[in-house]
Amino acid sequence: MSSGETLASLDYSILQQCMHCGLCLPTCPTYDATKNEQHSPRGRISLMRAIADGRLAPTRGFGEEMSYCLGCLACETACPAGVDYAHLFETARADGERAGVLDHPLRRIVRGLTLKFLFTHPRCLRMAGRLLWLYQASGLQKLARVLGLPRLLPNRLRELEALTPIILAKFSHQLIAPVENPKEKRRYRVGLLTGCVQDLVFADINRDTADVLLANGCEVVTPPVQPCCGSLHAHNGDPETAAGMARRMIDLFNPASFDAIVTNAAGCGSHLKNYGRLLDGDPVYANRAREWDRKVKDIQEWLVEIGFRTPKGVIRERVTYHEACHLCHGQKITRQPREILRSIPGLELVELPESTWCCGSAGVYNLTQPETAMALQKRKVGHIFSTQARVVATSNPGCHLQISIGLARRQADVRVDQPVSLLARAYRLEKD
Repeated sequence: MSSGETLASLDYSILQQCMHCGLCLPTCPTYDATKNEQHSPRGRISLMRAIADGRLAPTRGFGEEMSYCLGCLACETACPAGVDYAHLFETARADGERAGVLDHPLRRIVRGLTLKFLFTHPRCLRMAGRLLWLYQASGLQKLARVLGLPRLLPNRLRELEALTPIILAKFSHQLIAPVENPKEKRRYRVGLLTGCVQDLVFADINRDTADVLLANGCEVVTPPVQPCCGSLHAHNGDPETAAGMARRMIDLFNPASFDAIVTNAAGCGSHLKNYGRLLDGDPVYANRAREWDRKVKDIQEWLVEIGFRTPKGVIRERVTYHEACHLCHGQKITRQPREILRSIPGLELVELPESTWCCGSAGVYNLTQPETAMALQKRKVGHIFSTQARVVATSNPGCHLQISIGLARRQADVRVDQPVSLLARAYRLEKD
Protein backbone atom coordinates (compact mmCIF):
# COMPACT_ATOMS: atom_id res chain seq x y z
CA MET A 1 0.00 0.00 0.00
CA SER A 2 1.08 3.58 -0.47
CA SER A 3 1.90 5.30 2.80
CA GLY A 4 -1.28 7.43 2.92
CA GLU A 5 -3.74 4.74 1.83
CA THR A 6 -6.86 3.99 3.90
CA LEU A 7 -9.67 1.47 3.53
CA ALA A 8 -11.90 4.27 2.27
CA SER A 9 -9.39 5.34 -0.40
CA LEU A 10 -8.39 1.78 -1.37
CA ASP A 11 -9.20 0.51 -4.84
CA TYR A 12 -12.62 -0.95 -4.09
CA SER A 13 -12.11 -3.88 -6.44
CA ILE A 14 -9.61 -5.33 -3.96
CA LEU A 15 -12.35 -5.53 -1.33
CA GLN A 16 -14.82 -6.94 -3.84
CA GLN A 17 -12.52 -9.83 -4.75
CA CYS A 18 -13.63 -11.83 -1.72
CA MET A 19 -16.51 -14.13 -2.76
CA HIS A 20 -17.14 -15.26 0.84
CA CYS A 21 -16.81 -18.87 -0.35
CA GLY A 22 -15.23 -20.00 2.94
CA LEU A 23 -12.34 -21.98 1.46
CA CYS A 24 -10.00 -19.92 3.62
CA LEU A 25 -11.66 -20.97 6.88
CA PRO A 26 -9.87 -24.33 7.41
CA THR A 27 -6.50 -22.65 6.81
CA CYS A 28 -6.95 -19.80 9.33
CA PRO A 29 -5.40 -20.56 12.74
CA THR A 30 -7.57 -18.07 14.64
CA TYR A 31 -10.80 -19.35 13.10
CA ASP A 32 -9.64 -22.91 13.76
CA ALA A 33 -9.11 -22.01 17.43
CA THR A 34 -12.43 -20.20 17.99
CA LYS A 35 -14.80 -21.22 15.16
CA ASN A 36 -15.94 -17.59 15.30
CA GLU A 37 -16.73 -16.10 11.88
CA GLN A 38 -15.40 -12.74 13.02
CA HIS A 39 -11.97 -14.35 13.51
CA SER A 40 -11.85 -15.61 9.93
CA PRO A 41 -10.39 -13.85 6.85
CA ARG A 42 -13.80 -13.32 5.27
CA GLY A 43 -15.18 -12.02 8.57
CA ARG A 44 -12.38 -9.51 8.82
CA ILE A 45 -12.84 -8.49 5.18
CA SER A 46 -16.53 -7.87 5.91
CA LEU A 47 -15.47 -5.49 8.70
CA MET A 48 -13.02 -3.76 6.38
CA ARG A 49 -15.67 -3.37 3.70
CA ALA A 50 -18.12 -1.87 6.21
CA ILE A 51 -15.51 0.75 7.10
CA ALA A 52 -14.73 1.44 3.43
CA ASP A 53 -18.46 1.90 2.78
CA GLY A 54 -18.79 4.30 5.72
CA ARG A 55 -21.22 1.96 7.52
CA LEU A 56 -18.80 1.45 10.38
CA ALA A 57 -16.14 3.62 11.98
CA PRO A 58 -12.90 2.10 13.27
CA THR A 59 -13.57 1.04 16.85
CA ARG A 60 -11.56 -0.62 19.60
CA GLY A 61 -13.20 -3.92 18.68
CA PHE A 62 -12.06 -3.49 15.09
CA GLY A 63 -8.50 -2.74 16.23
CA GLU A 64 -8.47 -5.76 18.53
CA GLU A 65 -9.73 -8.00 15.72
CA MET A 66 -6.95 -6.82 13.38
CA SER A 67 -4.46 -7.38 16.20
CA TYR A 68 -5.79 -10.91 16.75
CA CYS A 69 -5.11 -11.78 13.10
CA LEU A 70 -1.70 -13.45 12.70
CA GLY A 71 -1.19 -12.05 9.22
CA CYS A 72 0.13 -15.50 8.25
CA LEU A 73 -1.44 -15.21 4.77
CA ALA A 74 -2.49 -18.87 4.65
CA CYS A 75 -5.83 -17.54 3.41
CA GLU A 76 -4.09 -16.11 0.34
CA THR A 77 -2.76 -19.54 -0.61
CA ALA A 78 -6.23 -21.08 -0.22
CA CYS A 79 -8.18 -18.28 -1.93
CA PRO A 80 -9.43 -19.18 -5.45
CA ALA A 81 -10.18 -15.52 -6.21
CA GLY A 82 -6.65 -14.27 -5.46
CA VAL A 83 -7.66 -11.82 -2.72
CA ASP A 84 -4.70 -9.62 -1.75
CA TYR A 85 -5.25 -10.07 1.97
CA ALA A 86 -1.79 -8.76 2.91
CA HIS A 87 -2.67 -5.40 1.34
CA LEU A 88 -6.06 -5.28 3.06
CA PHE A 89 -4.66 -6.37 6.41
CA GLU A 90 -1.89 -3.75 6.51
CA THR A 91 -4.30 -1.01 5.39
CA ALA A 92 -6.80 -2.00 8.08
CA ARG A 93 -4.16 -1.96 10.82
CA ALA A 94 -3.02 1.47 9.63
CA ASP A 95 -6.62 2.74 9.79
CA GLY A 96 -6.85 1.50 13.37
CA GLU A 97 -3.61 3.19 14.34
CA ARG A 98 -4.63 6.51 12.76
CA ALA A 99 -7.94 6.38 14.63
CA GLY A 100 -6.11 5.56 17.87
CA VAL A 101 -8.57 2.79 18.72
CA LEU A 102 -5.98 0.85 20.76
CA ASP A 103 -4.28 3.90 22.19
CA HIS A 104 -2.88 3.61 25.71
CA PRO A 105 -0.03 5.53 27.41
CA LEU A 106 2.12 2.43 27.96
CA ARG A 107 1.48 1.23 24.42
CA ARG A 108 2.53 4.62 23.04
CA ILE A 109 5.76 4.47 25.04
CA VAL A 110 6.60 0.94 23.90
CA ARG A 111 5.84 1.66 20.23
CA GLY A 112 7.76 4.92 20.41
CA LEU A 113 10.82 3.27 21.93
CA THR A 114 10.82 0.25 19.61
CA LEU A 115 9.20 1.00 16.24
CA LYS A 116 9.88 4.73 16.14
CA PHE A 117 13.33 4.79 17.75
CA LEU A 118 15.30 1.53 18.05
CA PHE A 119 14.15 0.07 14.73
CA THR A 120 14.83 3.29 12.84
CA HIS A 121 18.32 3.81 14.33
CA PRO A 122 20.45 0.70 13.65
CA ARG A 123 23.40 1.87 15.75
CA CYS A 124 21.12 2.41 18.75
CA LEU A 125 19.57 -1.02 18.21
CA ARG A 126 23.04 -2.55 18.22
CA MET A 127 23.89 -0.64 21.39
CA ALA A 128 20.77 -2.05 23.07
CA GLY A 129 21.77 -5.49 21.81
CA ARG A 130 25.25 -5.08 23.23
CA LEU A 131 23.88 -4.13 26.64
CA LEU A 132 21.62 -7.16 26.59
CA TRP A 133 24.59 -9.34 25.60
CA LEU A 134 26.58 -8.02 28.57
CA TYR A 135 23.65 -8.77 30.87
CA GLN A 136 23.51 -12.34 29.56
CA ALA A 137 27.25 -13.03 29.18
CA SER A 138 28.05 -11.69 32.66
CA GLY A 139 25.72 -14.23 34.24
CA LEU A 140 23.38 -11.56 35.61
CA GLN A 141 20.41 -12.91 33.70
CA LYS A 142 21.05 -16.43 34.95
CA LEU A 143 21.46 -15.16 38.52
CA ALA A 144 18.25 -13.13 38.31
CA ARG A 145 16.35 -16.19 37.14
CA VAL A 146 17.87 -18.46 39.82
CA LEU A 147 16.83 -15.93 42.46
CA GLY A 148 13.36 -15.77 40.97
CA LEU A 149 13.53 -12.02 40.37
CA PRO A 150 11.41 -12.18 37.18
CA ARG A 151 8.50 -13.27 39.42
CA LEU A 152 8.52 -9.76 40.89
CA LEU A 153 7.73 -8.25 37.49
CA PRO A 154 4.17 -7.56 36.32
CA ASN A 155 2.68 -10.53 34.44
CA ARG A 156 3.19 -8.99 31.00
CA LEU A 157 6.84 -8.11 31.61
CA ARG A 158 7.47 -11.54 33.14
CA GLU A 159 6.19 -13.14 29.94
CA LEU A 160 8.43 -10.89 27.85
CA GLU A 161 11.49 -11.69 29.96
CA ALA A 162 11.02 -15.39 29.28
CA LEU A 163 11.10 -14.69 25.54
CA THR A 164 14.40 -12.77 25.60
CA PRO A 165 16.62 -14.18 22.83
CA ILE A 166 20.29 -14.97 23.31
CA ILE A 167 22.39 -12.18 21.79
CA LEU A 168 25.56 -13.24 19.97
CA ALA A 169 28.97 -11.85 20.93
CA LYS A 170 29.58 -10.59 17.40
CA PHE A 171 27.14 -8.89 15.07
CA SER A 172 27.06 -9.18 11.28
CA HIS A 173 29.46 -6.31 10.54
CA GLN A 174 32.05 -8.00 12.77
CA LEU A 175 31.76 -11.27 10.84
CA ILE A 176 31.29 -10.09 7.25
CA ALA A 177 33.51 -7.61 5.37
CA PRO A 178 31.76 -4.87 3.35
CA VAL A 179 32.87 -6.57 0.12
CA GLU A 180 33.92 -10.22 -0.22
CA ASN A 181 34.88 -11.96 -3.46
CA PRO A 182 34.66 -15.65 -4.42
CA LYS A 183 37.86 -17.64 -4.86
CA GLU A 184 36.74 -18.78 -8.30
CA LYS A 185 35.50 -16.62 -11.15
CA ARG A 186 32.82 -14.10 -10.19
CA ARG A 187 29.45 -14.89 -11.77
CA TYR A 188 27.19 -12.44 -9.96
CA ARG A 189 27.26 -9.35 -7.75
CA VAL A 190 24.76 -9.45 -4.90
CA GLY A 191 23.82 -7.30 -1.93
CA LEU A 192 23.30 -9.10 1.37
CA LEU A 193 20.66 -7.84 3.82
CA THR A 194 21.58 -8.52 7.45
CA GLY A 195 18.27 -7.59 9.09
CA CYS A 196 17.51 -6.34 12.61
CA VAL A 197 16.83 -9.28 14.91
CA GLN A 198 18.83 -11.42 12.49
CA ASP A 199 21.84 -9.11 12.96
CA LEU A 200 21.79 -9.36 16.76
CA VAL A 201 20.65 -12.94 17.31
CA PHE A 202 21.60 -14.82 14.14
CA ALA A 203 24.65 -13.06 12.74
CA ASP A 204 26.17 -16.52 12.30
CA ILE A 205 23.40 -17.34 9.82
CA ASN A 206 24.27 -14.15 7.93
CA ARG A 207 27.88 -15.38 7.82
CA ASP A 208 26.66 -18.76 6.53
CA THR A 209 24.62 -16.97 3.86
CA ALA A 210 27.66 -15.00 2.71
CA ASP A 211 29.76 -18.18 2.58
CA VAL A 212 27.18 -20.03 0.49
CA LEU A 213 26.95 -17.10 -1.92
CA LEU A 214 30.74 -17.00 -2.23
CA ALA A 215 30.82 -20.75 -2.86
CA ASN A 216 28.47 -20.16 -5.79
CA GLY A 217 30.46 -17.46 -7.53
CA CYS A 218 28.84 -14.36 -6.04
CA GLU A 219 30.62 -11.19 -5.02
CA VAL A 220 28.91 -10.26 -1.75
CA VAL A 221 28.36 -6.61 -0.80
CA THR A 222 27.25 -6.16 2.83
CA PRO A 223 27.05 -2.56 4.09
CA PRO A 224 28.09 -2.64 7.77
CA VAL A 225 25.23 -0.41 8.99
CA GLN A 226 21.84 -1.29 7.54
CA PRO A 227 18.44 0.16 8.49
CA CYS A 228 15.39 -1.95 9.24
CA CYS A 229 13.55 -2.92 6.07
CA GLY A 230 10.30 -1.52 7.50
CA SER A 231 8.37 -4.79 7.68
CA LEU A 232 7.65 -4.39 11.41
CA HIS A 233 6.27 -0.93 10.75
CA ALA A 234 4.10 -1.95 7.78
CA HIS A 235 2.72 -4.99 9.60
CA ASN A 236 1.92 -2.89 12.67
CA GLY A 237 0.01 -0.05 11.07
CA ASP A 238 2.76 2.50 10.41
CA PRO A 239 3.11 2.71 6.60
CA GLU A 240 4.59 6.21 6.72
CA THR A 241 7.65 5.03 8.68
CA ALA A 242 7.79 1.88 6.53
CA ALA A 243 8.00 4.06 3.41
CA GLY A 244 10.81 6.08 4.94
CA MET A 245 12.74 2.91 5.76
CA ALA A 246 12.21 1.66 2.20
CA ARG A 247 13.73 4.84 0.78
CA ARG A 248 16.74 4.48 3.07
CA MET A 249 17.22 0.88 1.99
CA ILE A 250 17.01 1.72 -1.71
CA ASP A 251 19.56 4.50 -1.22
CA LEU A 252 21.91 2.06 0.51
CA PHE A 253 21.47 -0.78 -2.02
CA ASN A 254 21.11 0.80 -5.46
CA PRO A 255 19.19 -1.97 -7.23
CA ALA A 256 20.79 -1.10 -10.58
CA SER A 257 24.20 -2.11 -9.13
CA PHE A 258 23.28 -5.71 -8.28
CA ASP A 259 22.18 -8.90 -9.96
CA ALA A 260 20.23 -9.69 -6.80
CA ILE A 261 19.58 -8.28 -3.34
CA VAL A 262 19.48 -11.30 -1.03
CA THR A 263 17.54 -11.77 2.20
CA ASN A 264 17.49 -14.83 4.47
CA ALA A 265 14.51 -13.76 6.64
CA ALA A 266 11.11 -14.78 5.26
CA GLY A 267 9.09 -12.05 7.00
CA CYS A 268 11.43 -9.35 5.78
CA GLY A 269 11.56 -10.83 2.28
CA SER A 270 7.78 -10.78 1.88
CA HIS A 271 7.75 -7.07 2.71
CA LEU A 272 10.91 -6.22 0.76
CA LYS A 273 9.31 -7.49 -2.44
CA ASN A 274 6.51 -4.91 -2.09
CA TYR A 275 8.46 -1.65 -2.06
CA GLY A 276 6.95 -0.88 -5.46
CA ARG A 277 3.46 -0.79 -3.99
CA LEU A 278 4.59 1.04 -0.85
CA LEU A 279 6.30 3.80 -2.86
CA ASP A 280 3.84 3.88 -5.76
CA GLY A 281 3.41 7.48 -6.86
CA ASP A 282 6.65 8.67 -5.25
CA PRO A 283 8.22 10.81 -8.02
CA VAL A 284 11.77 10.02 -6.91
CA TYR A 285 11.58 6.40 -5.78
CA ALA A 286 8.67 4.72 -7.63
CA ASN A 287 10.71 3.43 -10.60
CA ARG A 288 13.66 2.43 -8.44
CA ALA A 289 11.29 0.63 -6.06
CA ARG A 290 9.86 -1.43 -8.91
CA GLU A 291 13.38 -2.40 -9.97
CA TRP A 292 14.16 -3.20 -6.33
CA ASP A 293 11.18 -5.60 -6.22
CA ARG A 294 12.56 -7.45 -9.24
CA LYS A 295 16.01 -7.78 -7.68
CA VAL A 296 15.07 -8.92 -4.14
CA LYS A 297 15.48 -12.68 -3.73
CA ASP A 298 15.19 -15.05 -0.82
CA ILE A 299 18.53 -16.83 -0.46
CA GLN A 300 16.98 -20.21 -1.30
CA GLU A 301 15.11 -18.79 -4.27
CA TRP A 302 18.32 -17.22 -5.58
CA LEU A 303 20.45 -20.35 -5.11
CA VAL A 304 18.03 -22.52 -7.07
CA GLU A 305 17.63 -19.84 -9.73
CA ILE A 306 21.40 -19.72 -10.42
CA GLY A 307 21.86 -23.49 -10.15
CA PHE A 308 23.72 -23.83 -6.85
CA ARG A 309 26.60 -26.25 -6.57
CA THR A 310 25.71 -29.59 -5.00
CA PRO A 311 27.83 -30.04 -1.85
CA LYS A 312 30.10 -33.03 -1.28
CA GLY A 313 30.27 -32.78 2.52
CA VAL A 314 28.17 -35.39 4.33
CA ILE A 315 25.72 -34.43 7.09
CA ARG A 316 24.09 -37.47 8.67
CA GLU A 317 21.03 -35.85 10.25
CA ARG A 318 17.32 -36.55 10.30
CA VAL A 319 15.82 -33.16 9.42
CA THR A 320 12.27 -31.86 9.17
CA TYR A 321 11.26 -28.55 7.63
CA HIS A 322 8.88 -25.92 9.02
CA GLU A 323 7.67 -23.51 6.35
CA ALA A 324 7.73 -19.91 7.51
CA CYS A 325 4.37 -18.32 6.66
CA HIS A 326 5.80 -15.39 4.76
CA LEU A 327 7.99 -17.69 2.70
CA CYS A 328 5.38 -20.25 1.63
CA HIS A 329 2.26 -18.04 1.68
CA GLY A 330 3.75 -14.58 1.23
CA GLN A 331 6.45 -15.42 -1.35
CA LYS A 332 5.15 -18.78 -2.64
CA ILE A 333 8.53 -20.39 -2.04
CA THR A 334 8.13 -24.02 -0.99
CA ARG A 335 10.13 -26.17 -3.40
CA GLN A 336 13.52 -24.43 -3.15
CA PRO A 337 14.31 -25.04 0.56
CA ARG A 338 13.53 -28.73 0.13
CA GLU A 339 15.70 -28.88 -2.99
CA ILE A 340 18.60 -27.46 -1.00
CA LEU A 341 18.10 -29.85 1.91
CA ARG A 342 17.77 -32.88 -0.36
CA SER A 343 21.02 -31.95 -2.11
CA ILE A 344 23.07 -32.52 1.06
CA PRO A 345 24.65 -35.99 1.16
CA GLY A 346 23.59 -38.07 4.16
CA LEU A 347 20.75 -35.76 5.17
CA GLU A 348 17.36 -37.45 5.61
CA LEU A 349 14.47 -35.04 5.06
CA VAL A 350 11.24 -36.02 6.81
CA GLU A 351 8.09 -34.08 5.97
CA LEU A 352 6.55 -32.21 8.89
CA PRO A 353 2.78 -32.60 9.42
CA GLU A 354 1.07 -29.21 8.98
CA SER A 355 4.38 -27.76 7.79
CA THR A 356 2.63 -24.61 6.53
CA TRP A 357 0.63 -24.02 9.75
CA CYS A 358 1.79 -20.91 11.66
CA CYS A 359 4.04 -21.50 14.69
CA GLY A 360 2.62 -18.44 16.49
CA SER A 361 5.56 -16.08 16.08
CA ALA A 362 4.07 -13.87 13.34
CA GLY A 363 6.31 -10.85 13.86
CA VAL A 364 5.44 -9.61 17.35
CA TYR A 365 2.31 -11.77 17.73
CA ASN A 366 3.87 -13.89 20.49
CA LEU A 367 4.27 -10.64 22.43
CA THR A 368 0.83 -9.15 21.72
CA GLN A 369 -1.25 -12.36 21.78
CA PRO A 370 0.72 -14.74 24.03
CA GLU A 371 -2.08 -17.24 24.71
CA THR A 372 -2.85 -17.98 21.06
CA ALA A 373 0.84 -17.90 20.19
CA MET A 374 1.57 -20.44 22.94
CA ALA A 375 -1.16 -22.79 21.67
CA LEU A 376 0.24 -22.63 18.15
CA GLN A 377 3.74 -23.18 19.46
CA LYS A 378 2.68 -26.34 21.34
CA ARG A 379 0.90 -27.64 18.24
CA LYS A 380 4.00 -27.09 16.11
CA VAL A 381 6.38 -28.70 18.62
CA GLY A 382 4.08 -31.71 18.91
CA HIS A 383 4.30 -32.27 15.16
CA ILE A 384 8.09 -31.88 15.26
CA PHE A 385 8.27 -34.61 17.90
CA SER A 386 6.18 -36.90 15.69
CA THR A 387 8.88 -36.85 12.98
CA GLN A 388 11.63 -38.01 15.39
CA ALA A 389 13.93 -35.51 13.65
CA ARG A 390 16.97 -34.16 15.48
CA VAL A 391 16.94 -30.92 13.47
CA VAL A 392 14.08 -28.69 12.40
CA ALA A 393 15.00 -26.33 9.59
CA THR A 394 13.20 -23.04 9.00
CA SER A 395 13.88 -19.80 7.17
CA ASN A 396 12.78 -16.97 9.43
CA PRO A 397 14.28 -15.60 12.65
CA GLY A 398 10.89 -15.25 14.34
CA CYS A 399 10.01 -18.89 13.65
CA HIS A 400 13.52 -19.92 14.71
CA LEU A 401 13.10 -18.25 18.11
CA GLN A 402 9.49 -19.36 18.63
CA ILE A 403 10.21 -23.00 17.89
CA SER A 404 13.45 -22.97 19.89
CA ILE A 405 11.58 -21.68 22.95
CA GLY A 406 8.89 -24.31 22.50
CA LEU A 407 11.45 -27.11 22.23
CA ALA A 408 13.32 -25.82 25.29
CA ARG A 409 10.11 -25.85 27.32
CA ARG A 410 9.75 -29.54 26.46
CA GLN A 411 13.49 -30.09 27.16
CA ALA A 412 13.76 -31.60 23.69
CA ASP A 413 17.08 -32.65 22.21
CA VAL A 414 16.20 -31.03 18.89
CA ARG A 415 17.95 -28.02 17.44
CA VAL A 416 16.65 -25.39 15.04
CA ASP A 417 18.71 -24.46 12.00
CA GLN A 418 18.37 -22.79 8.63
CA PRO A 419 18.63 -24.65 5.30
CA VAL A 420 21.33 -22.21 4.20
CA SER A 421 23.35 -22.95 7.37
CA LEU A 422 23.14 -26.67 6.73
CA LEU A 423 24.31 -26.08 3.16
CA ALA A 424 27.19 -23.90 4.41
CA ARG A 425 28.17 -26.67 6.82
CA ALA A 426 28.17 -29.22 4.00
CA TYR A 427 30.42 -26.97 1.91
CA ARG A 428 32.84 -26.55 4.84
CA LEU A 429 32.99 -30.30 5.40
CA GLU A 430 34.40 -30.69 1.90
CA LYS A 431 37.67 -29.22 3.21
CA ASP A 432 37.97 -31.60 6.18
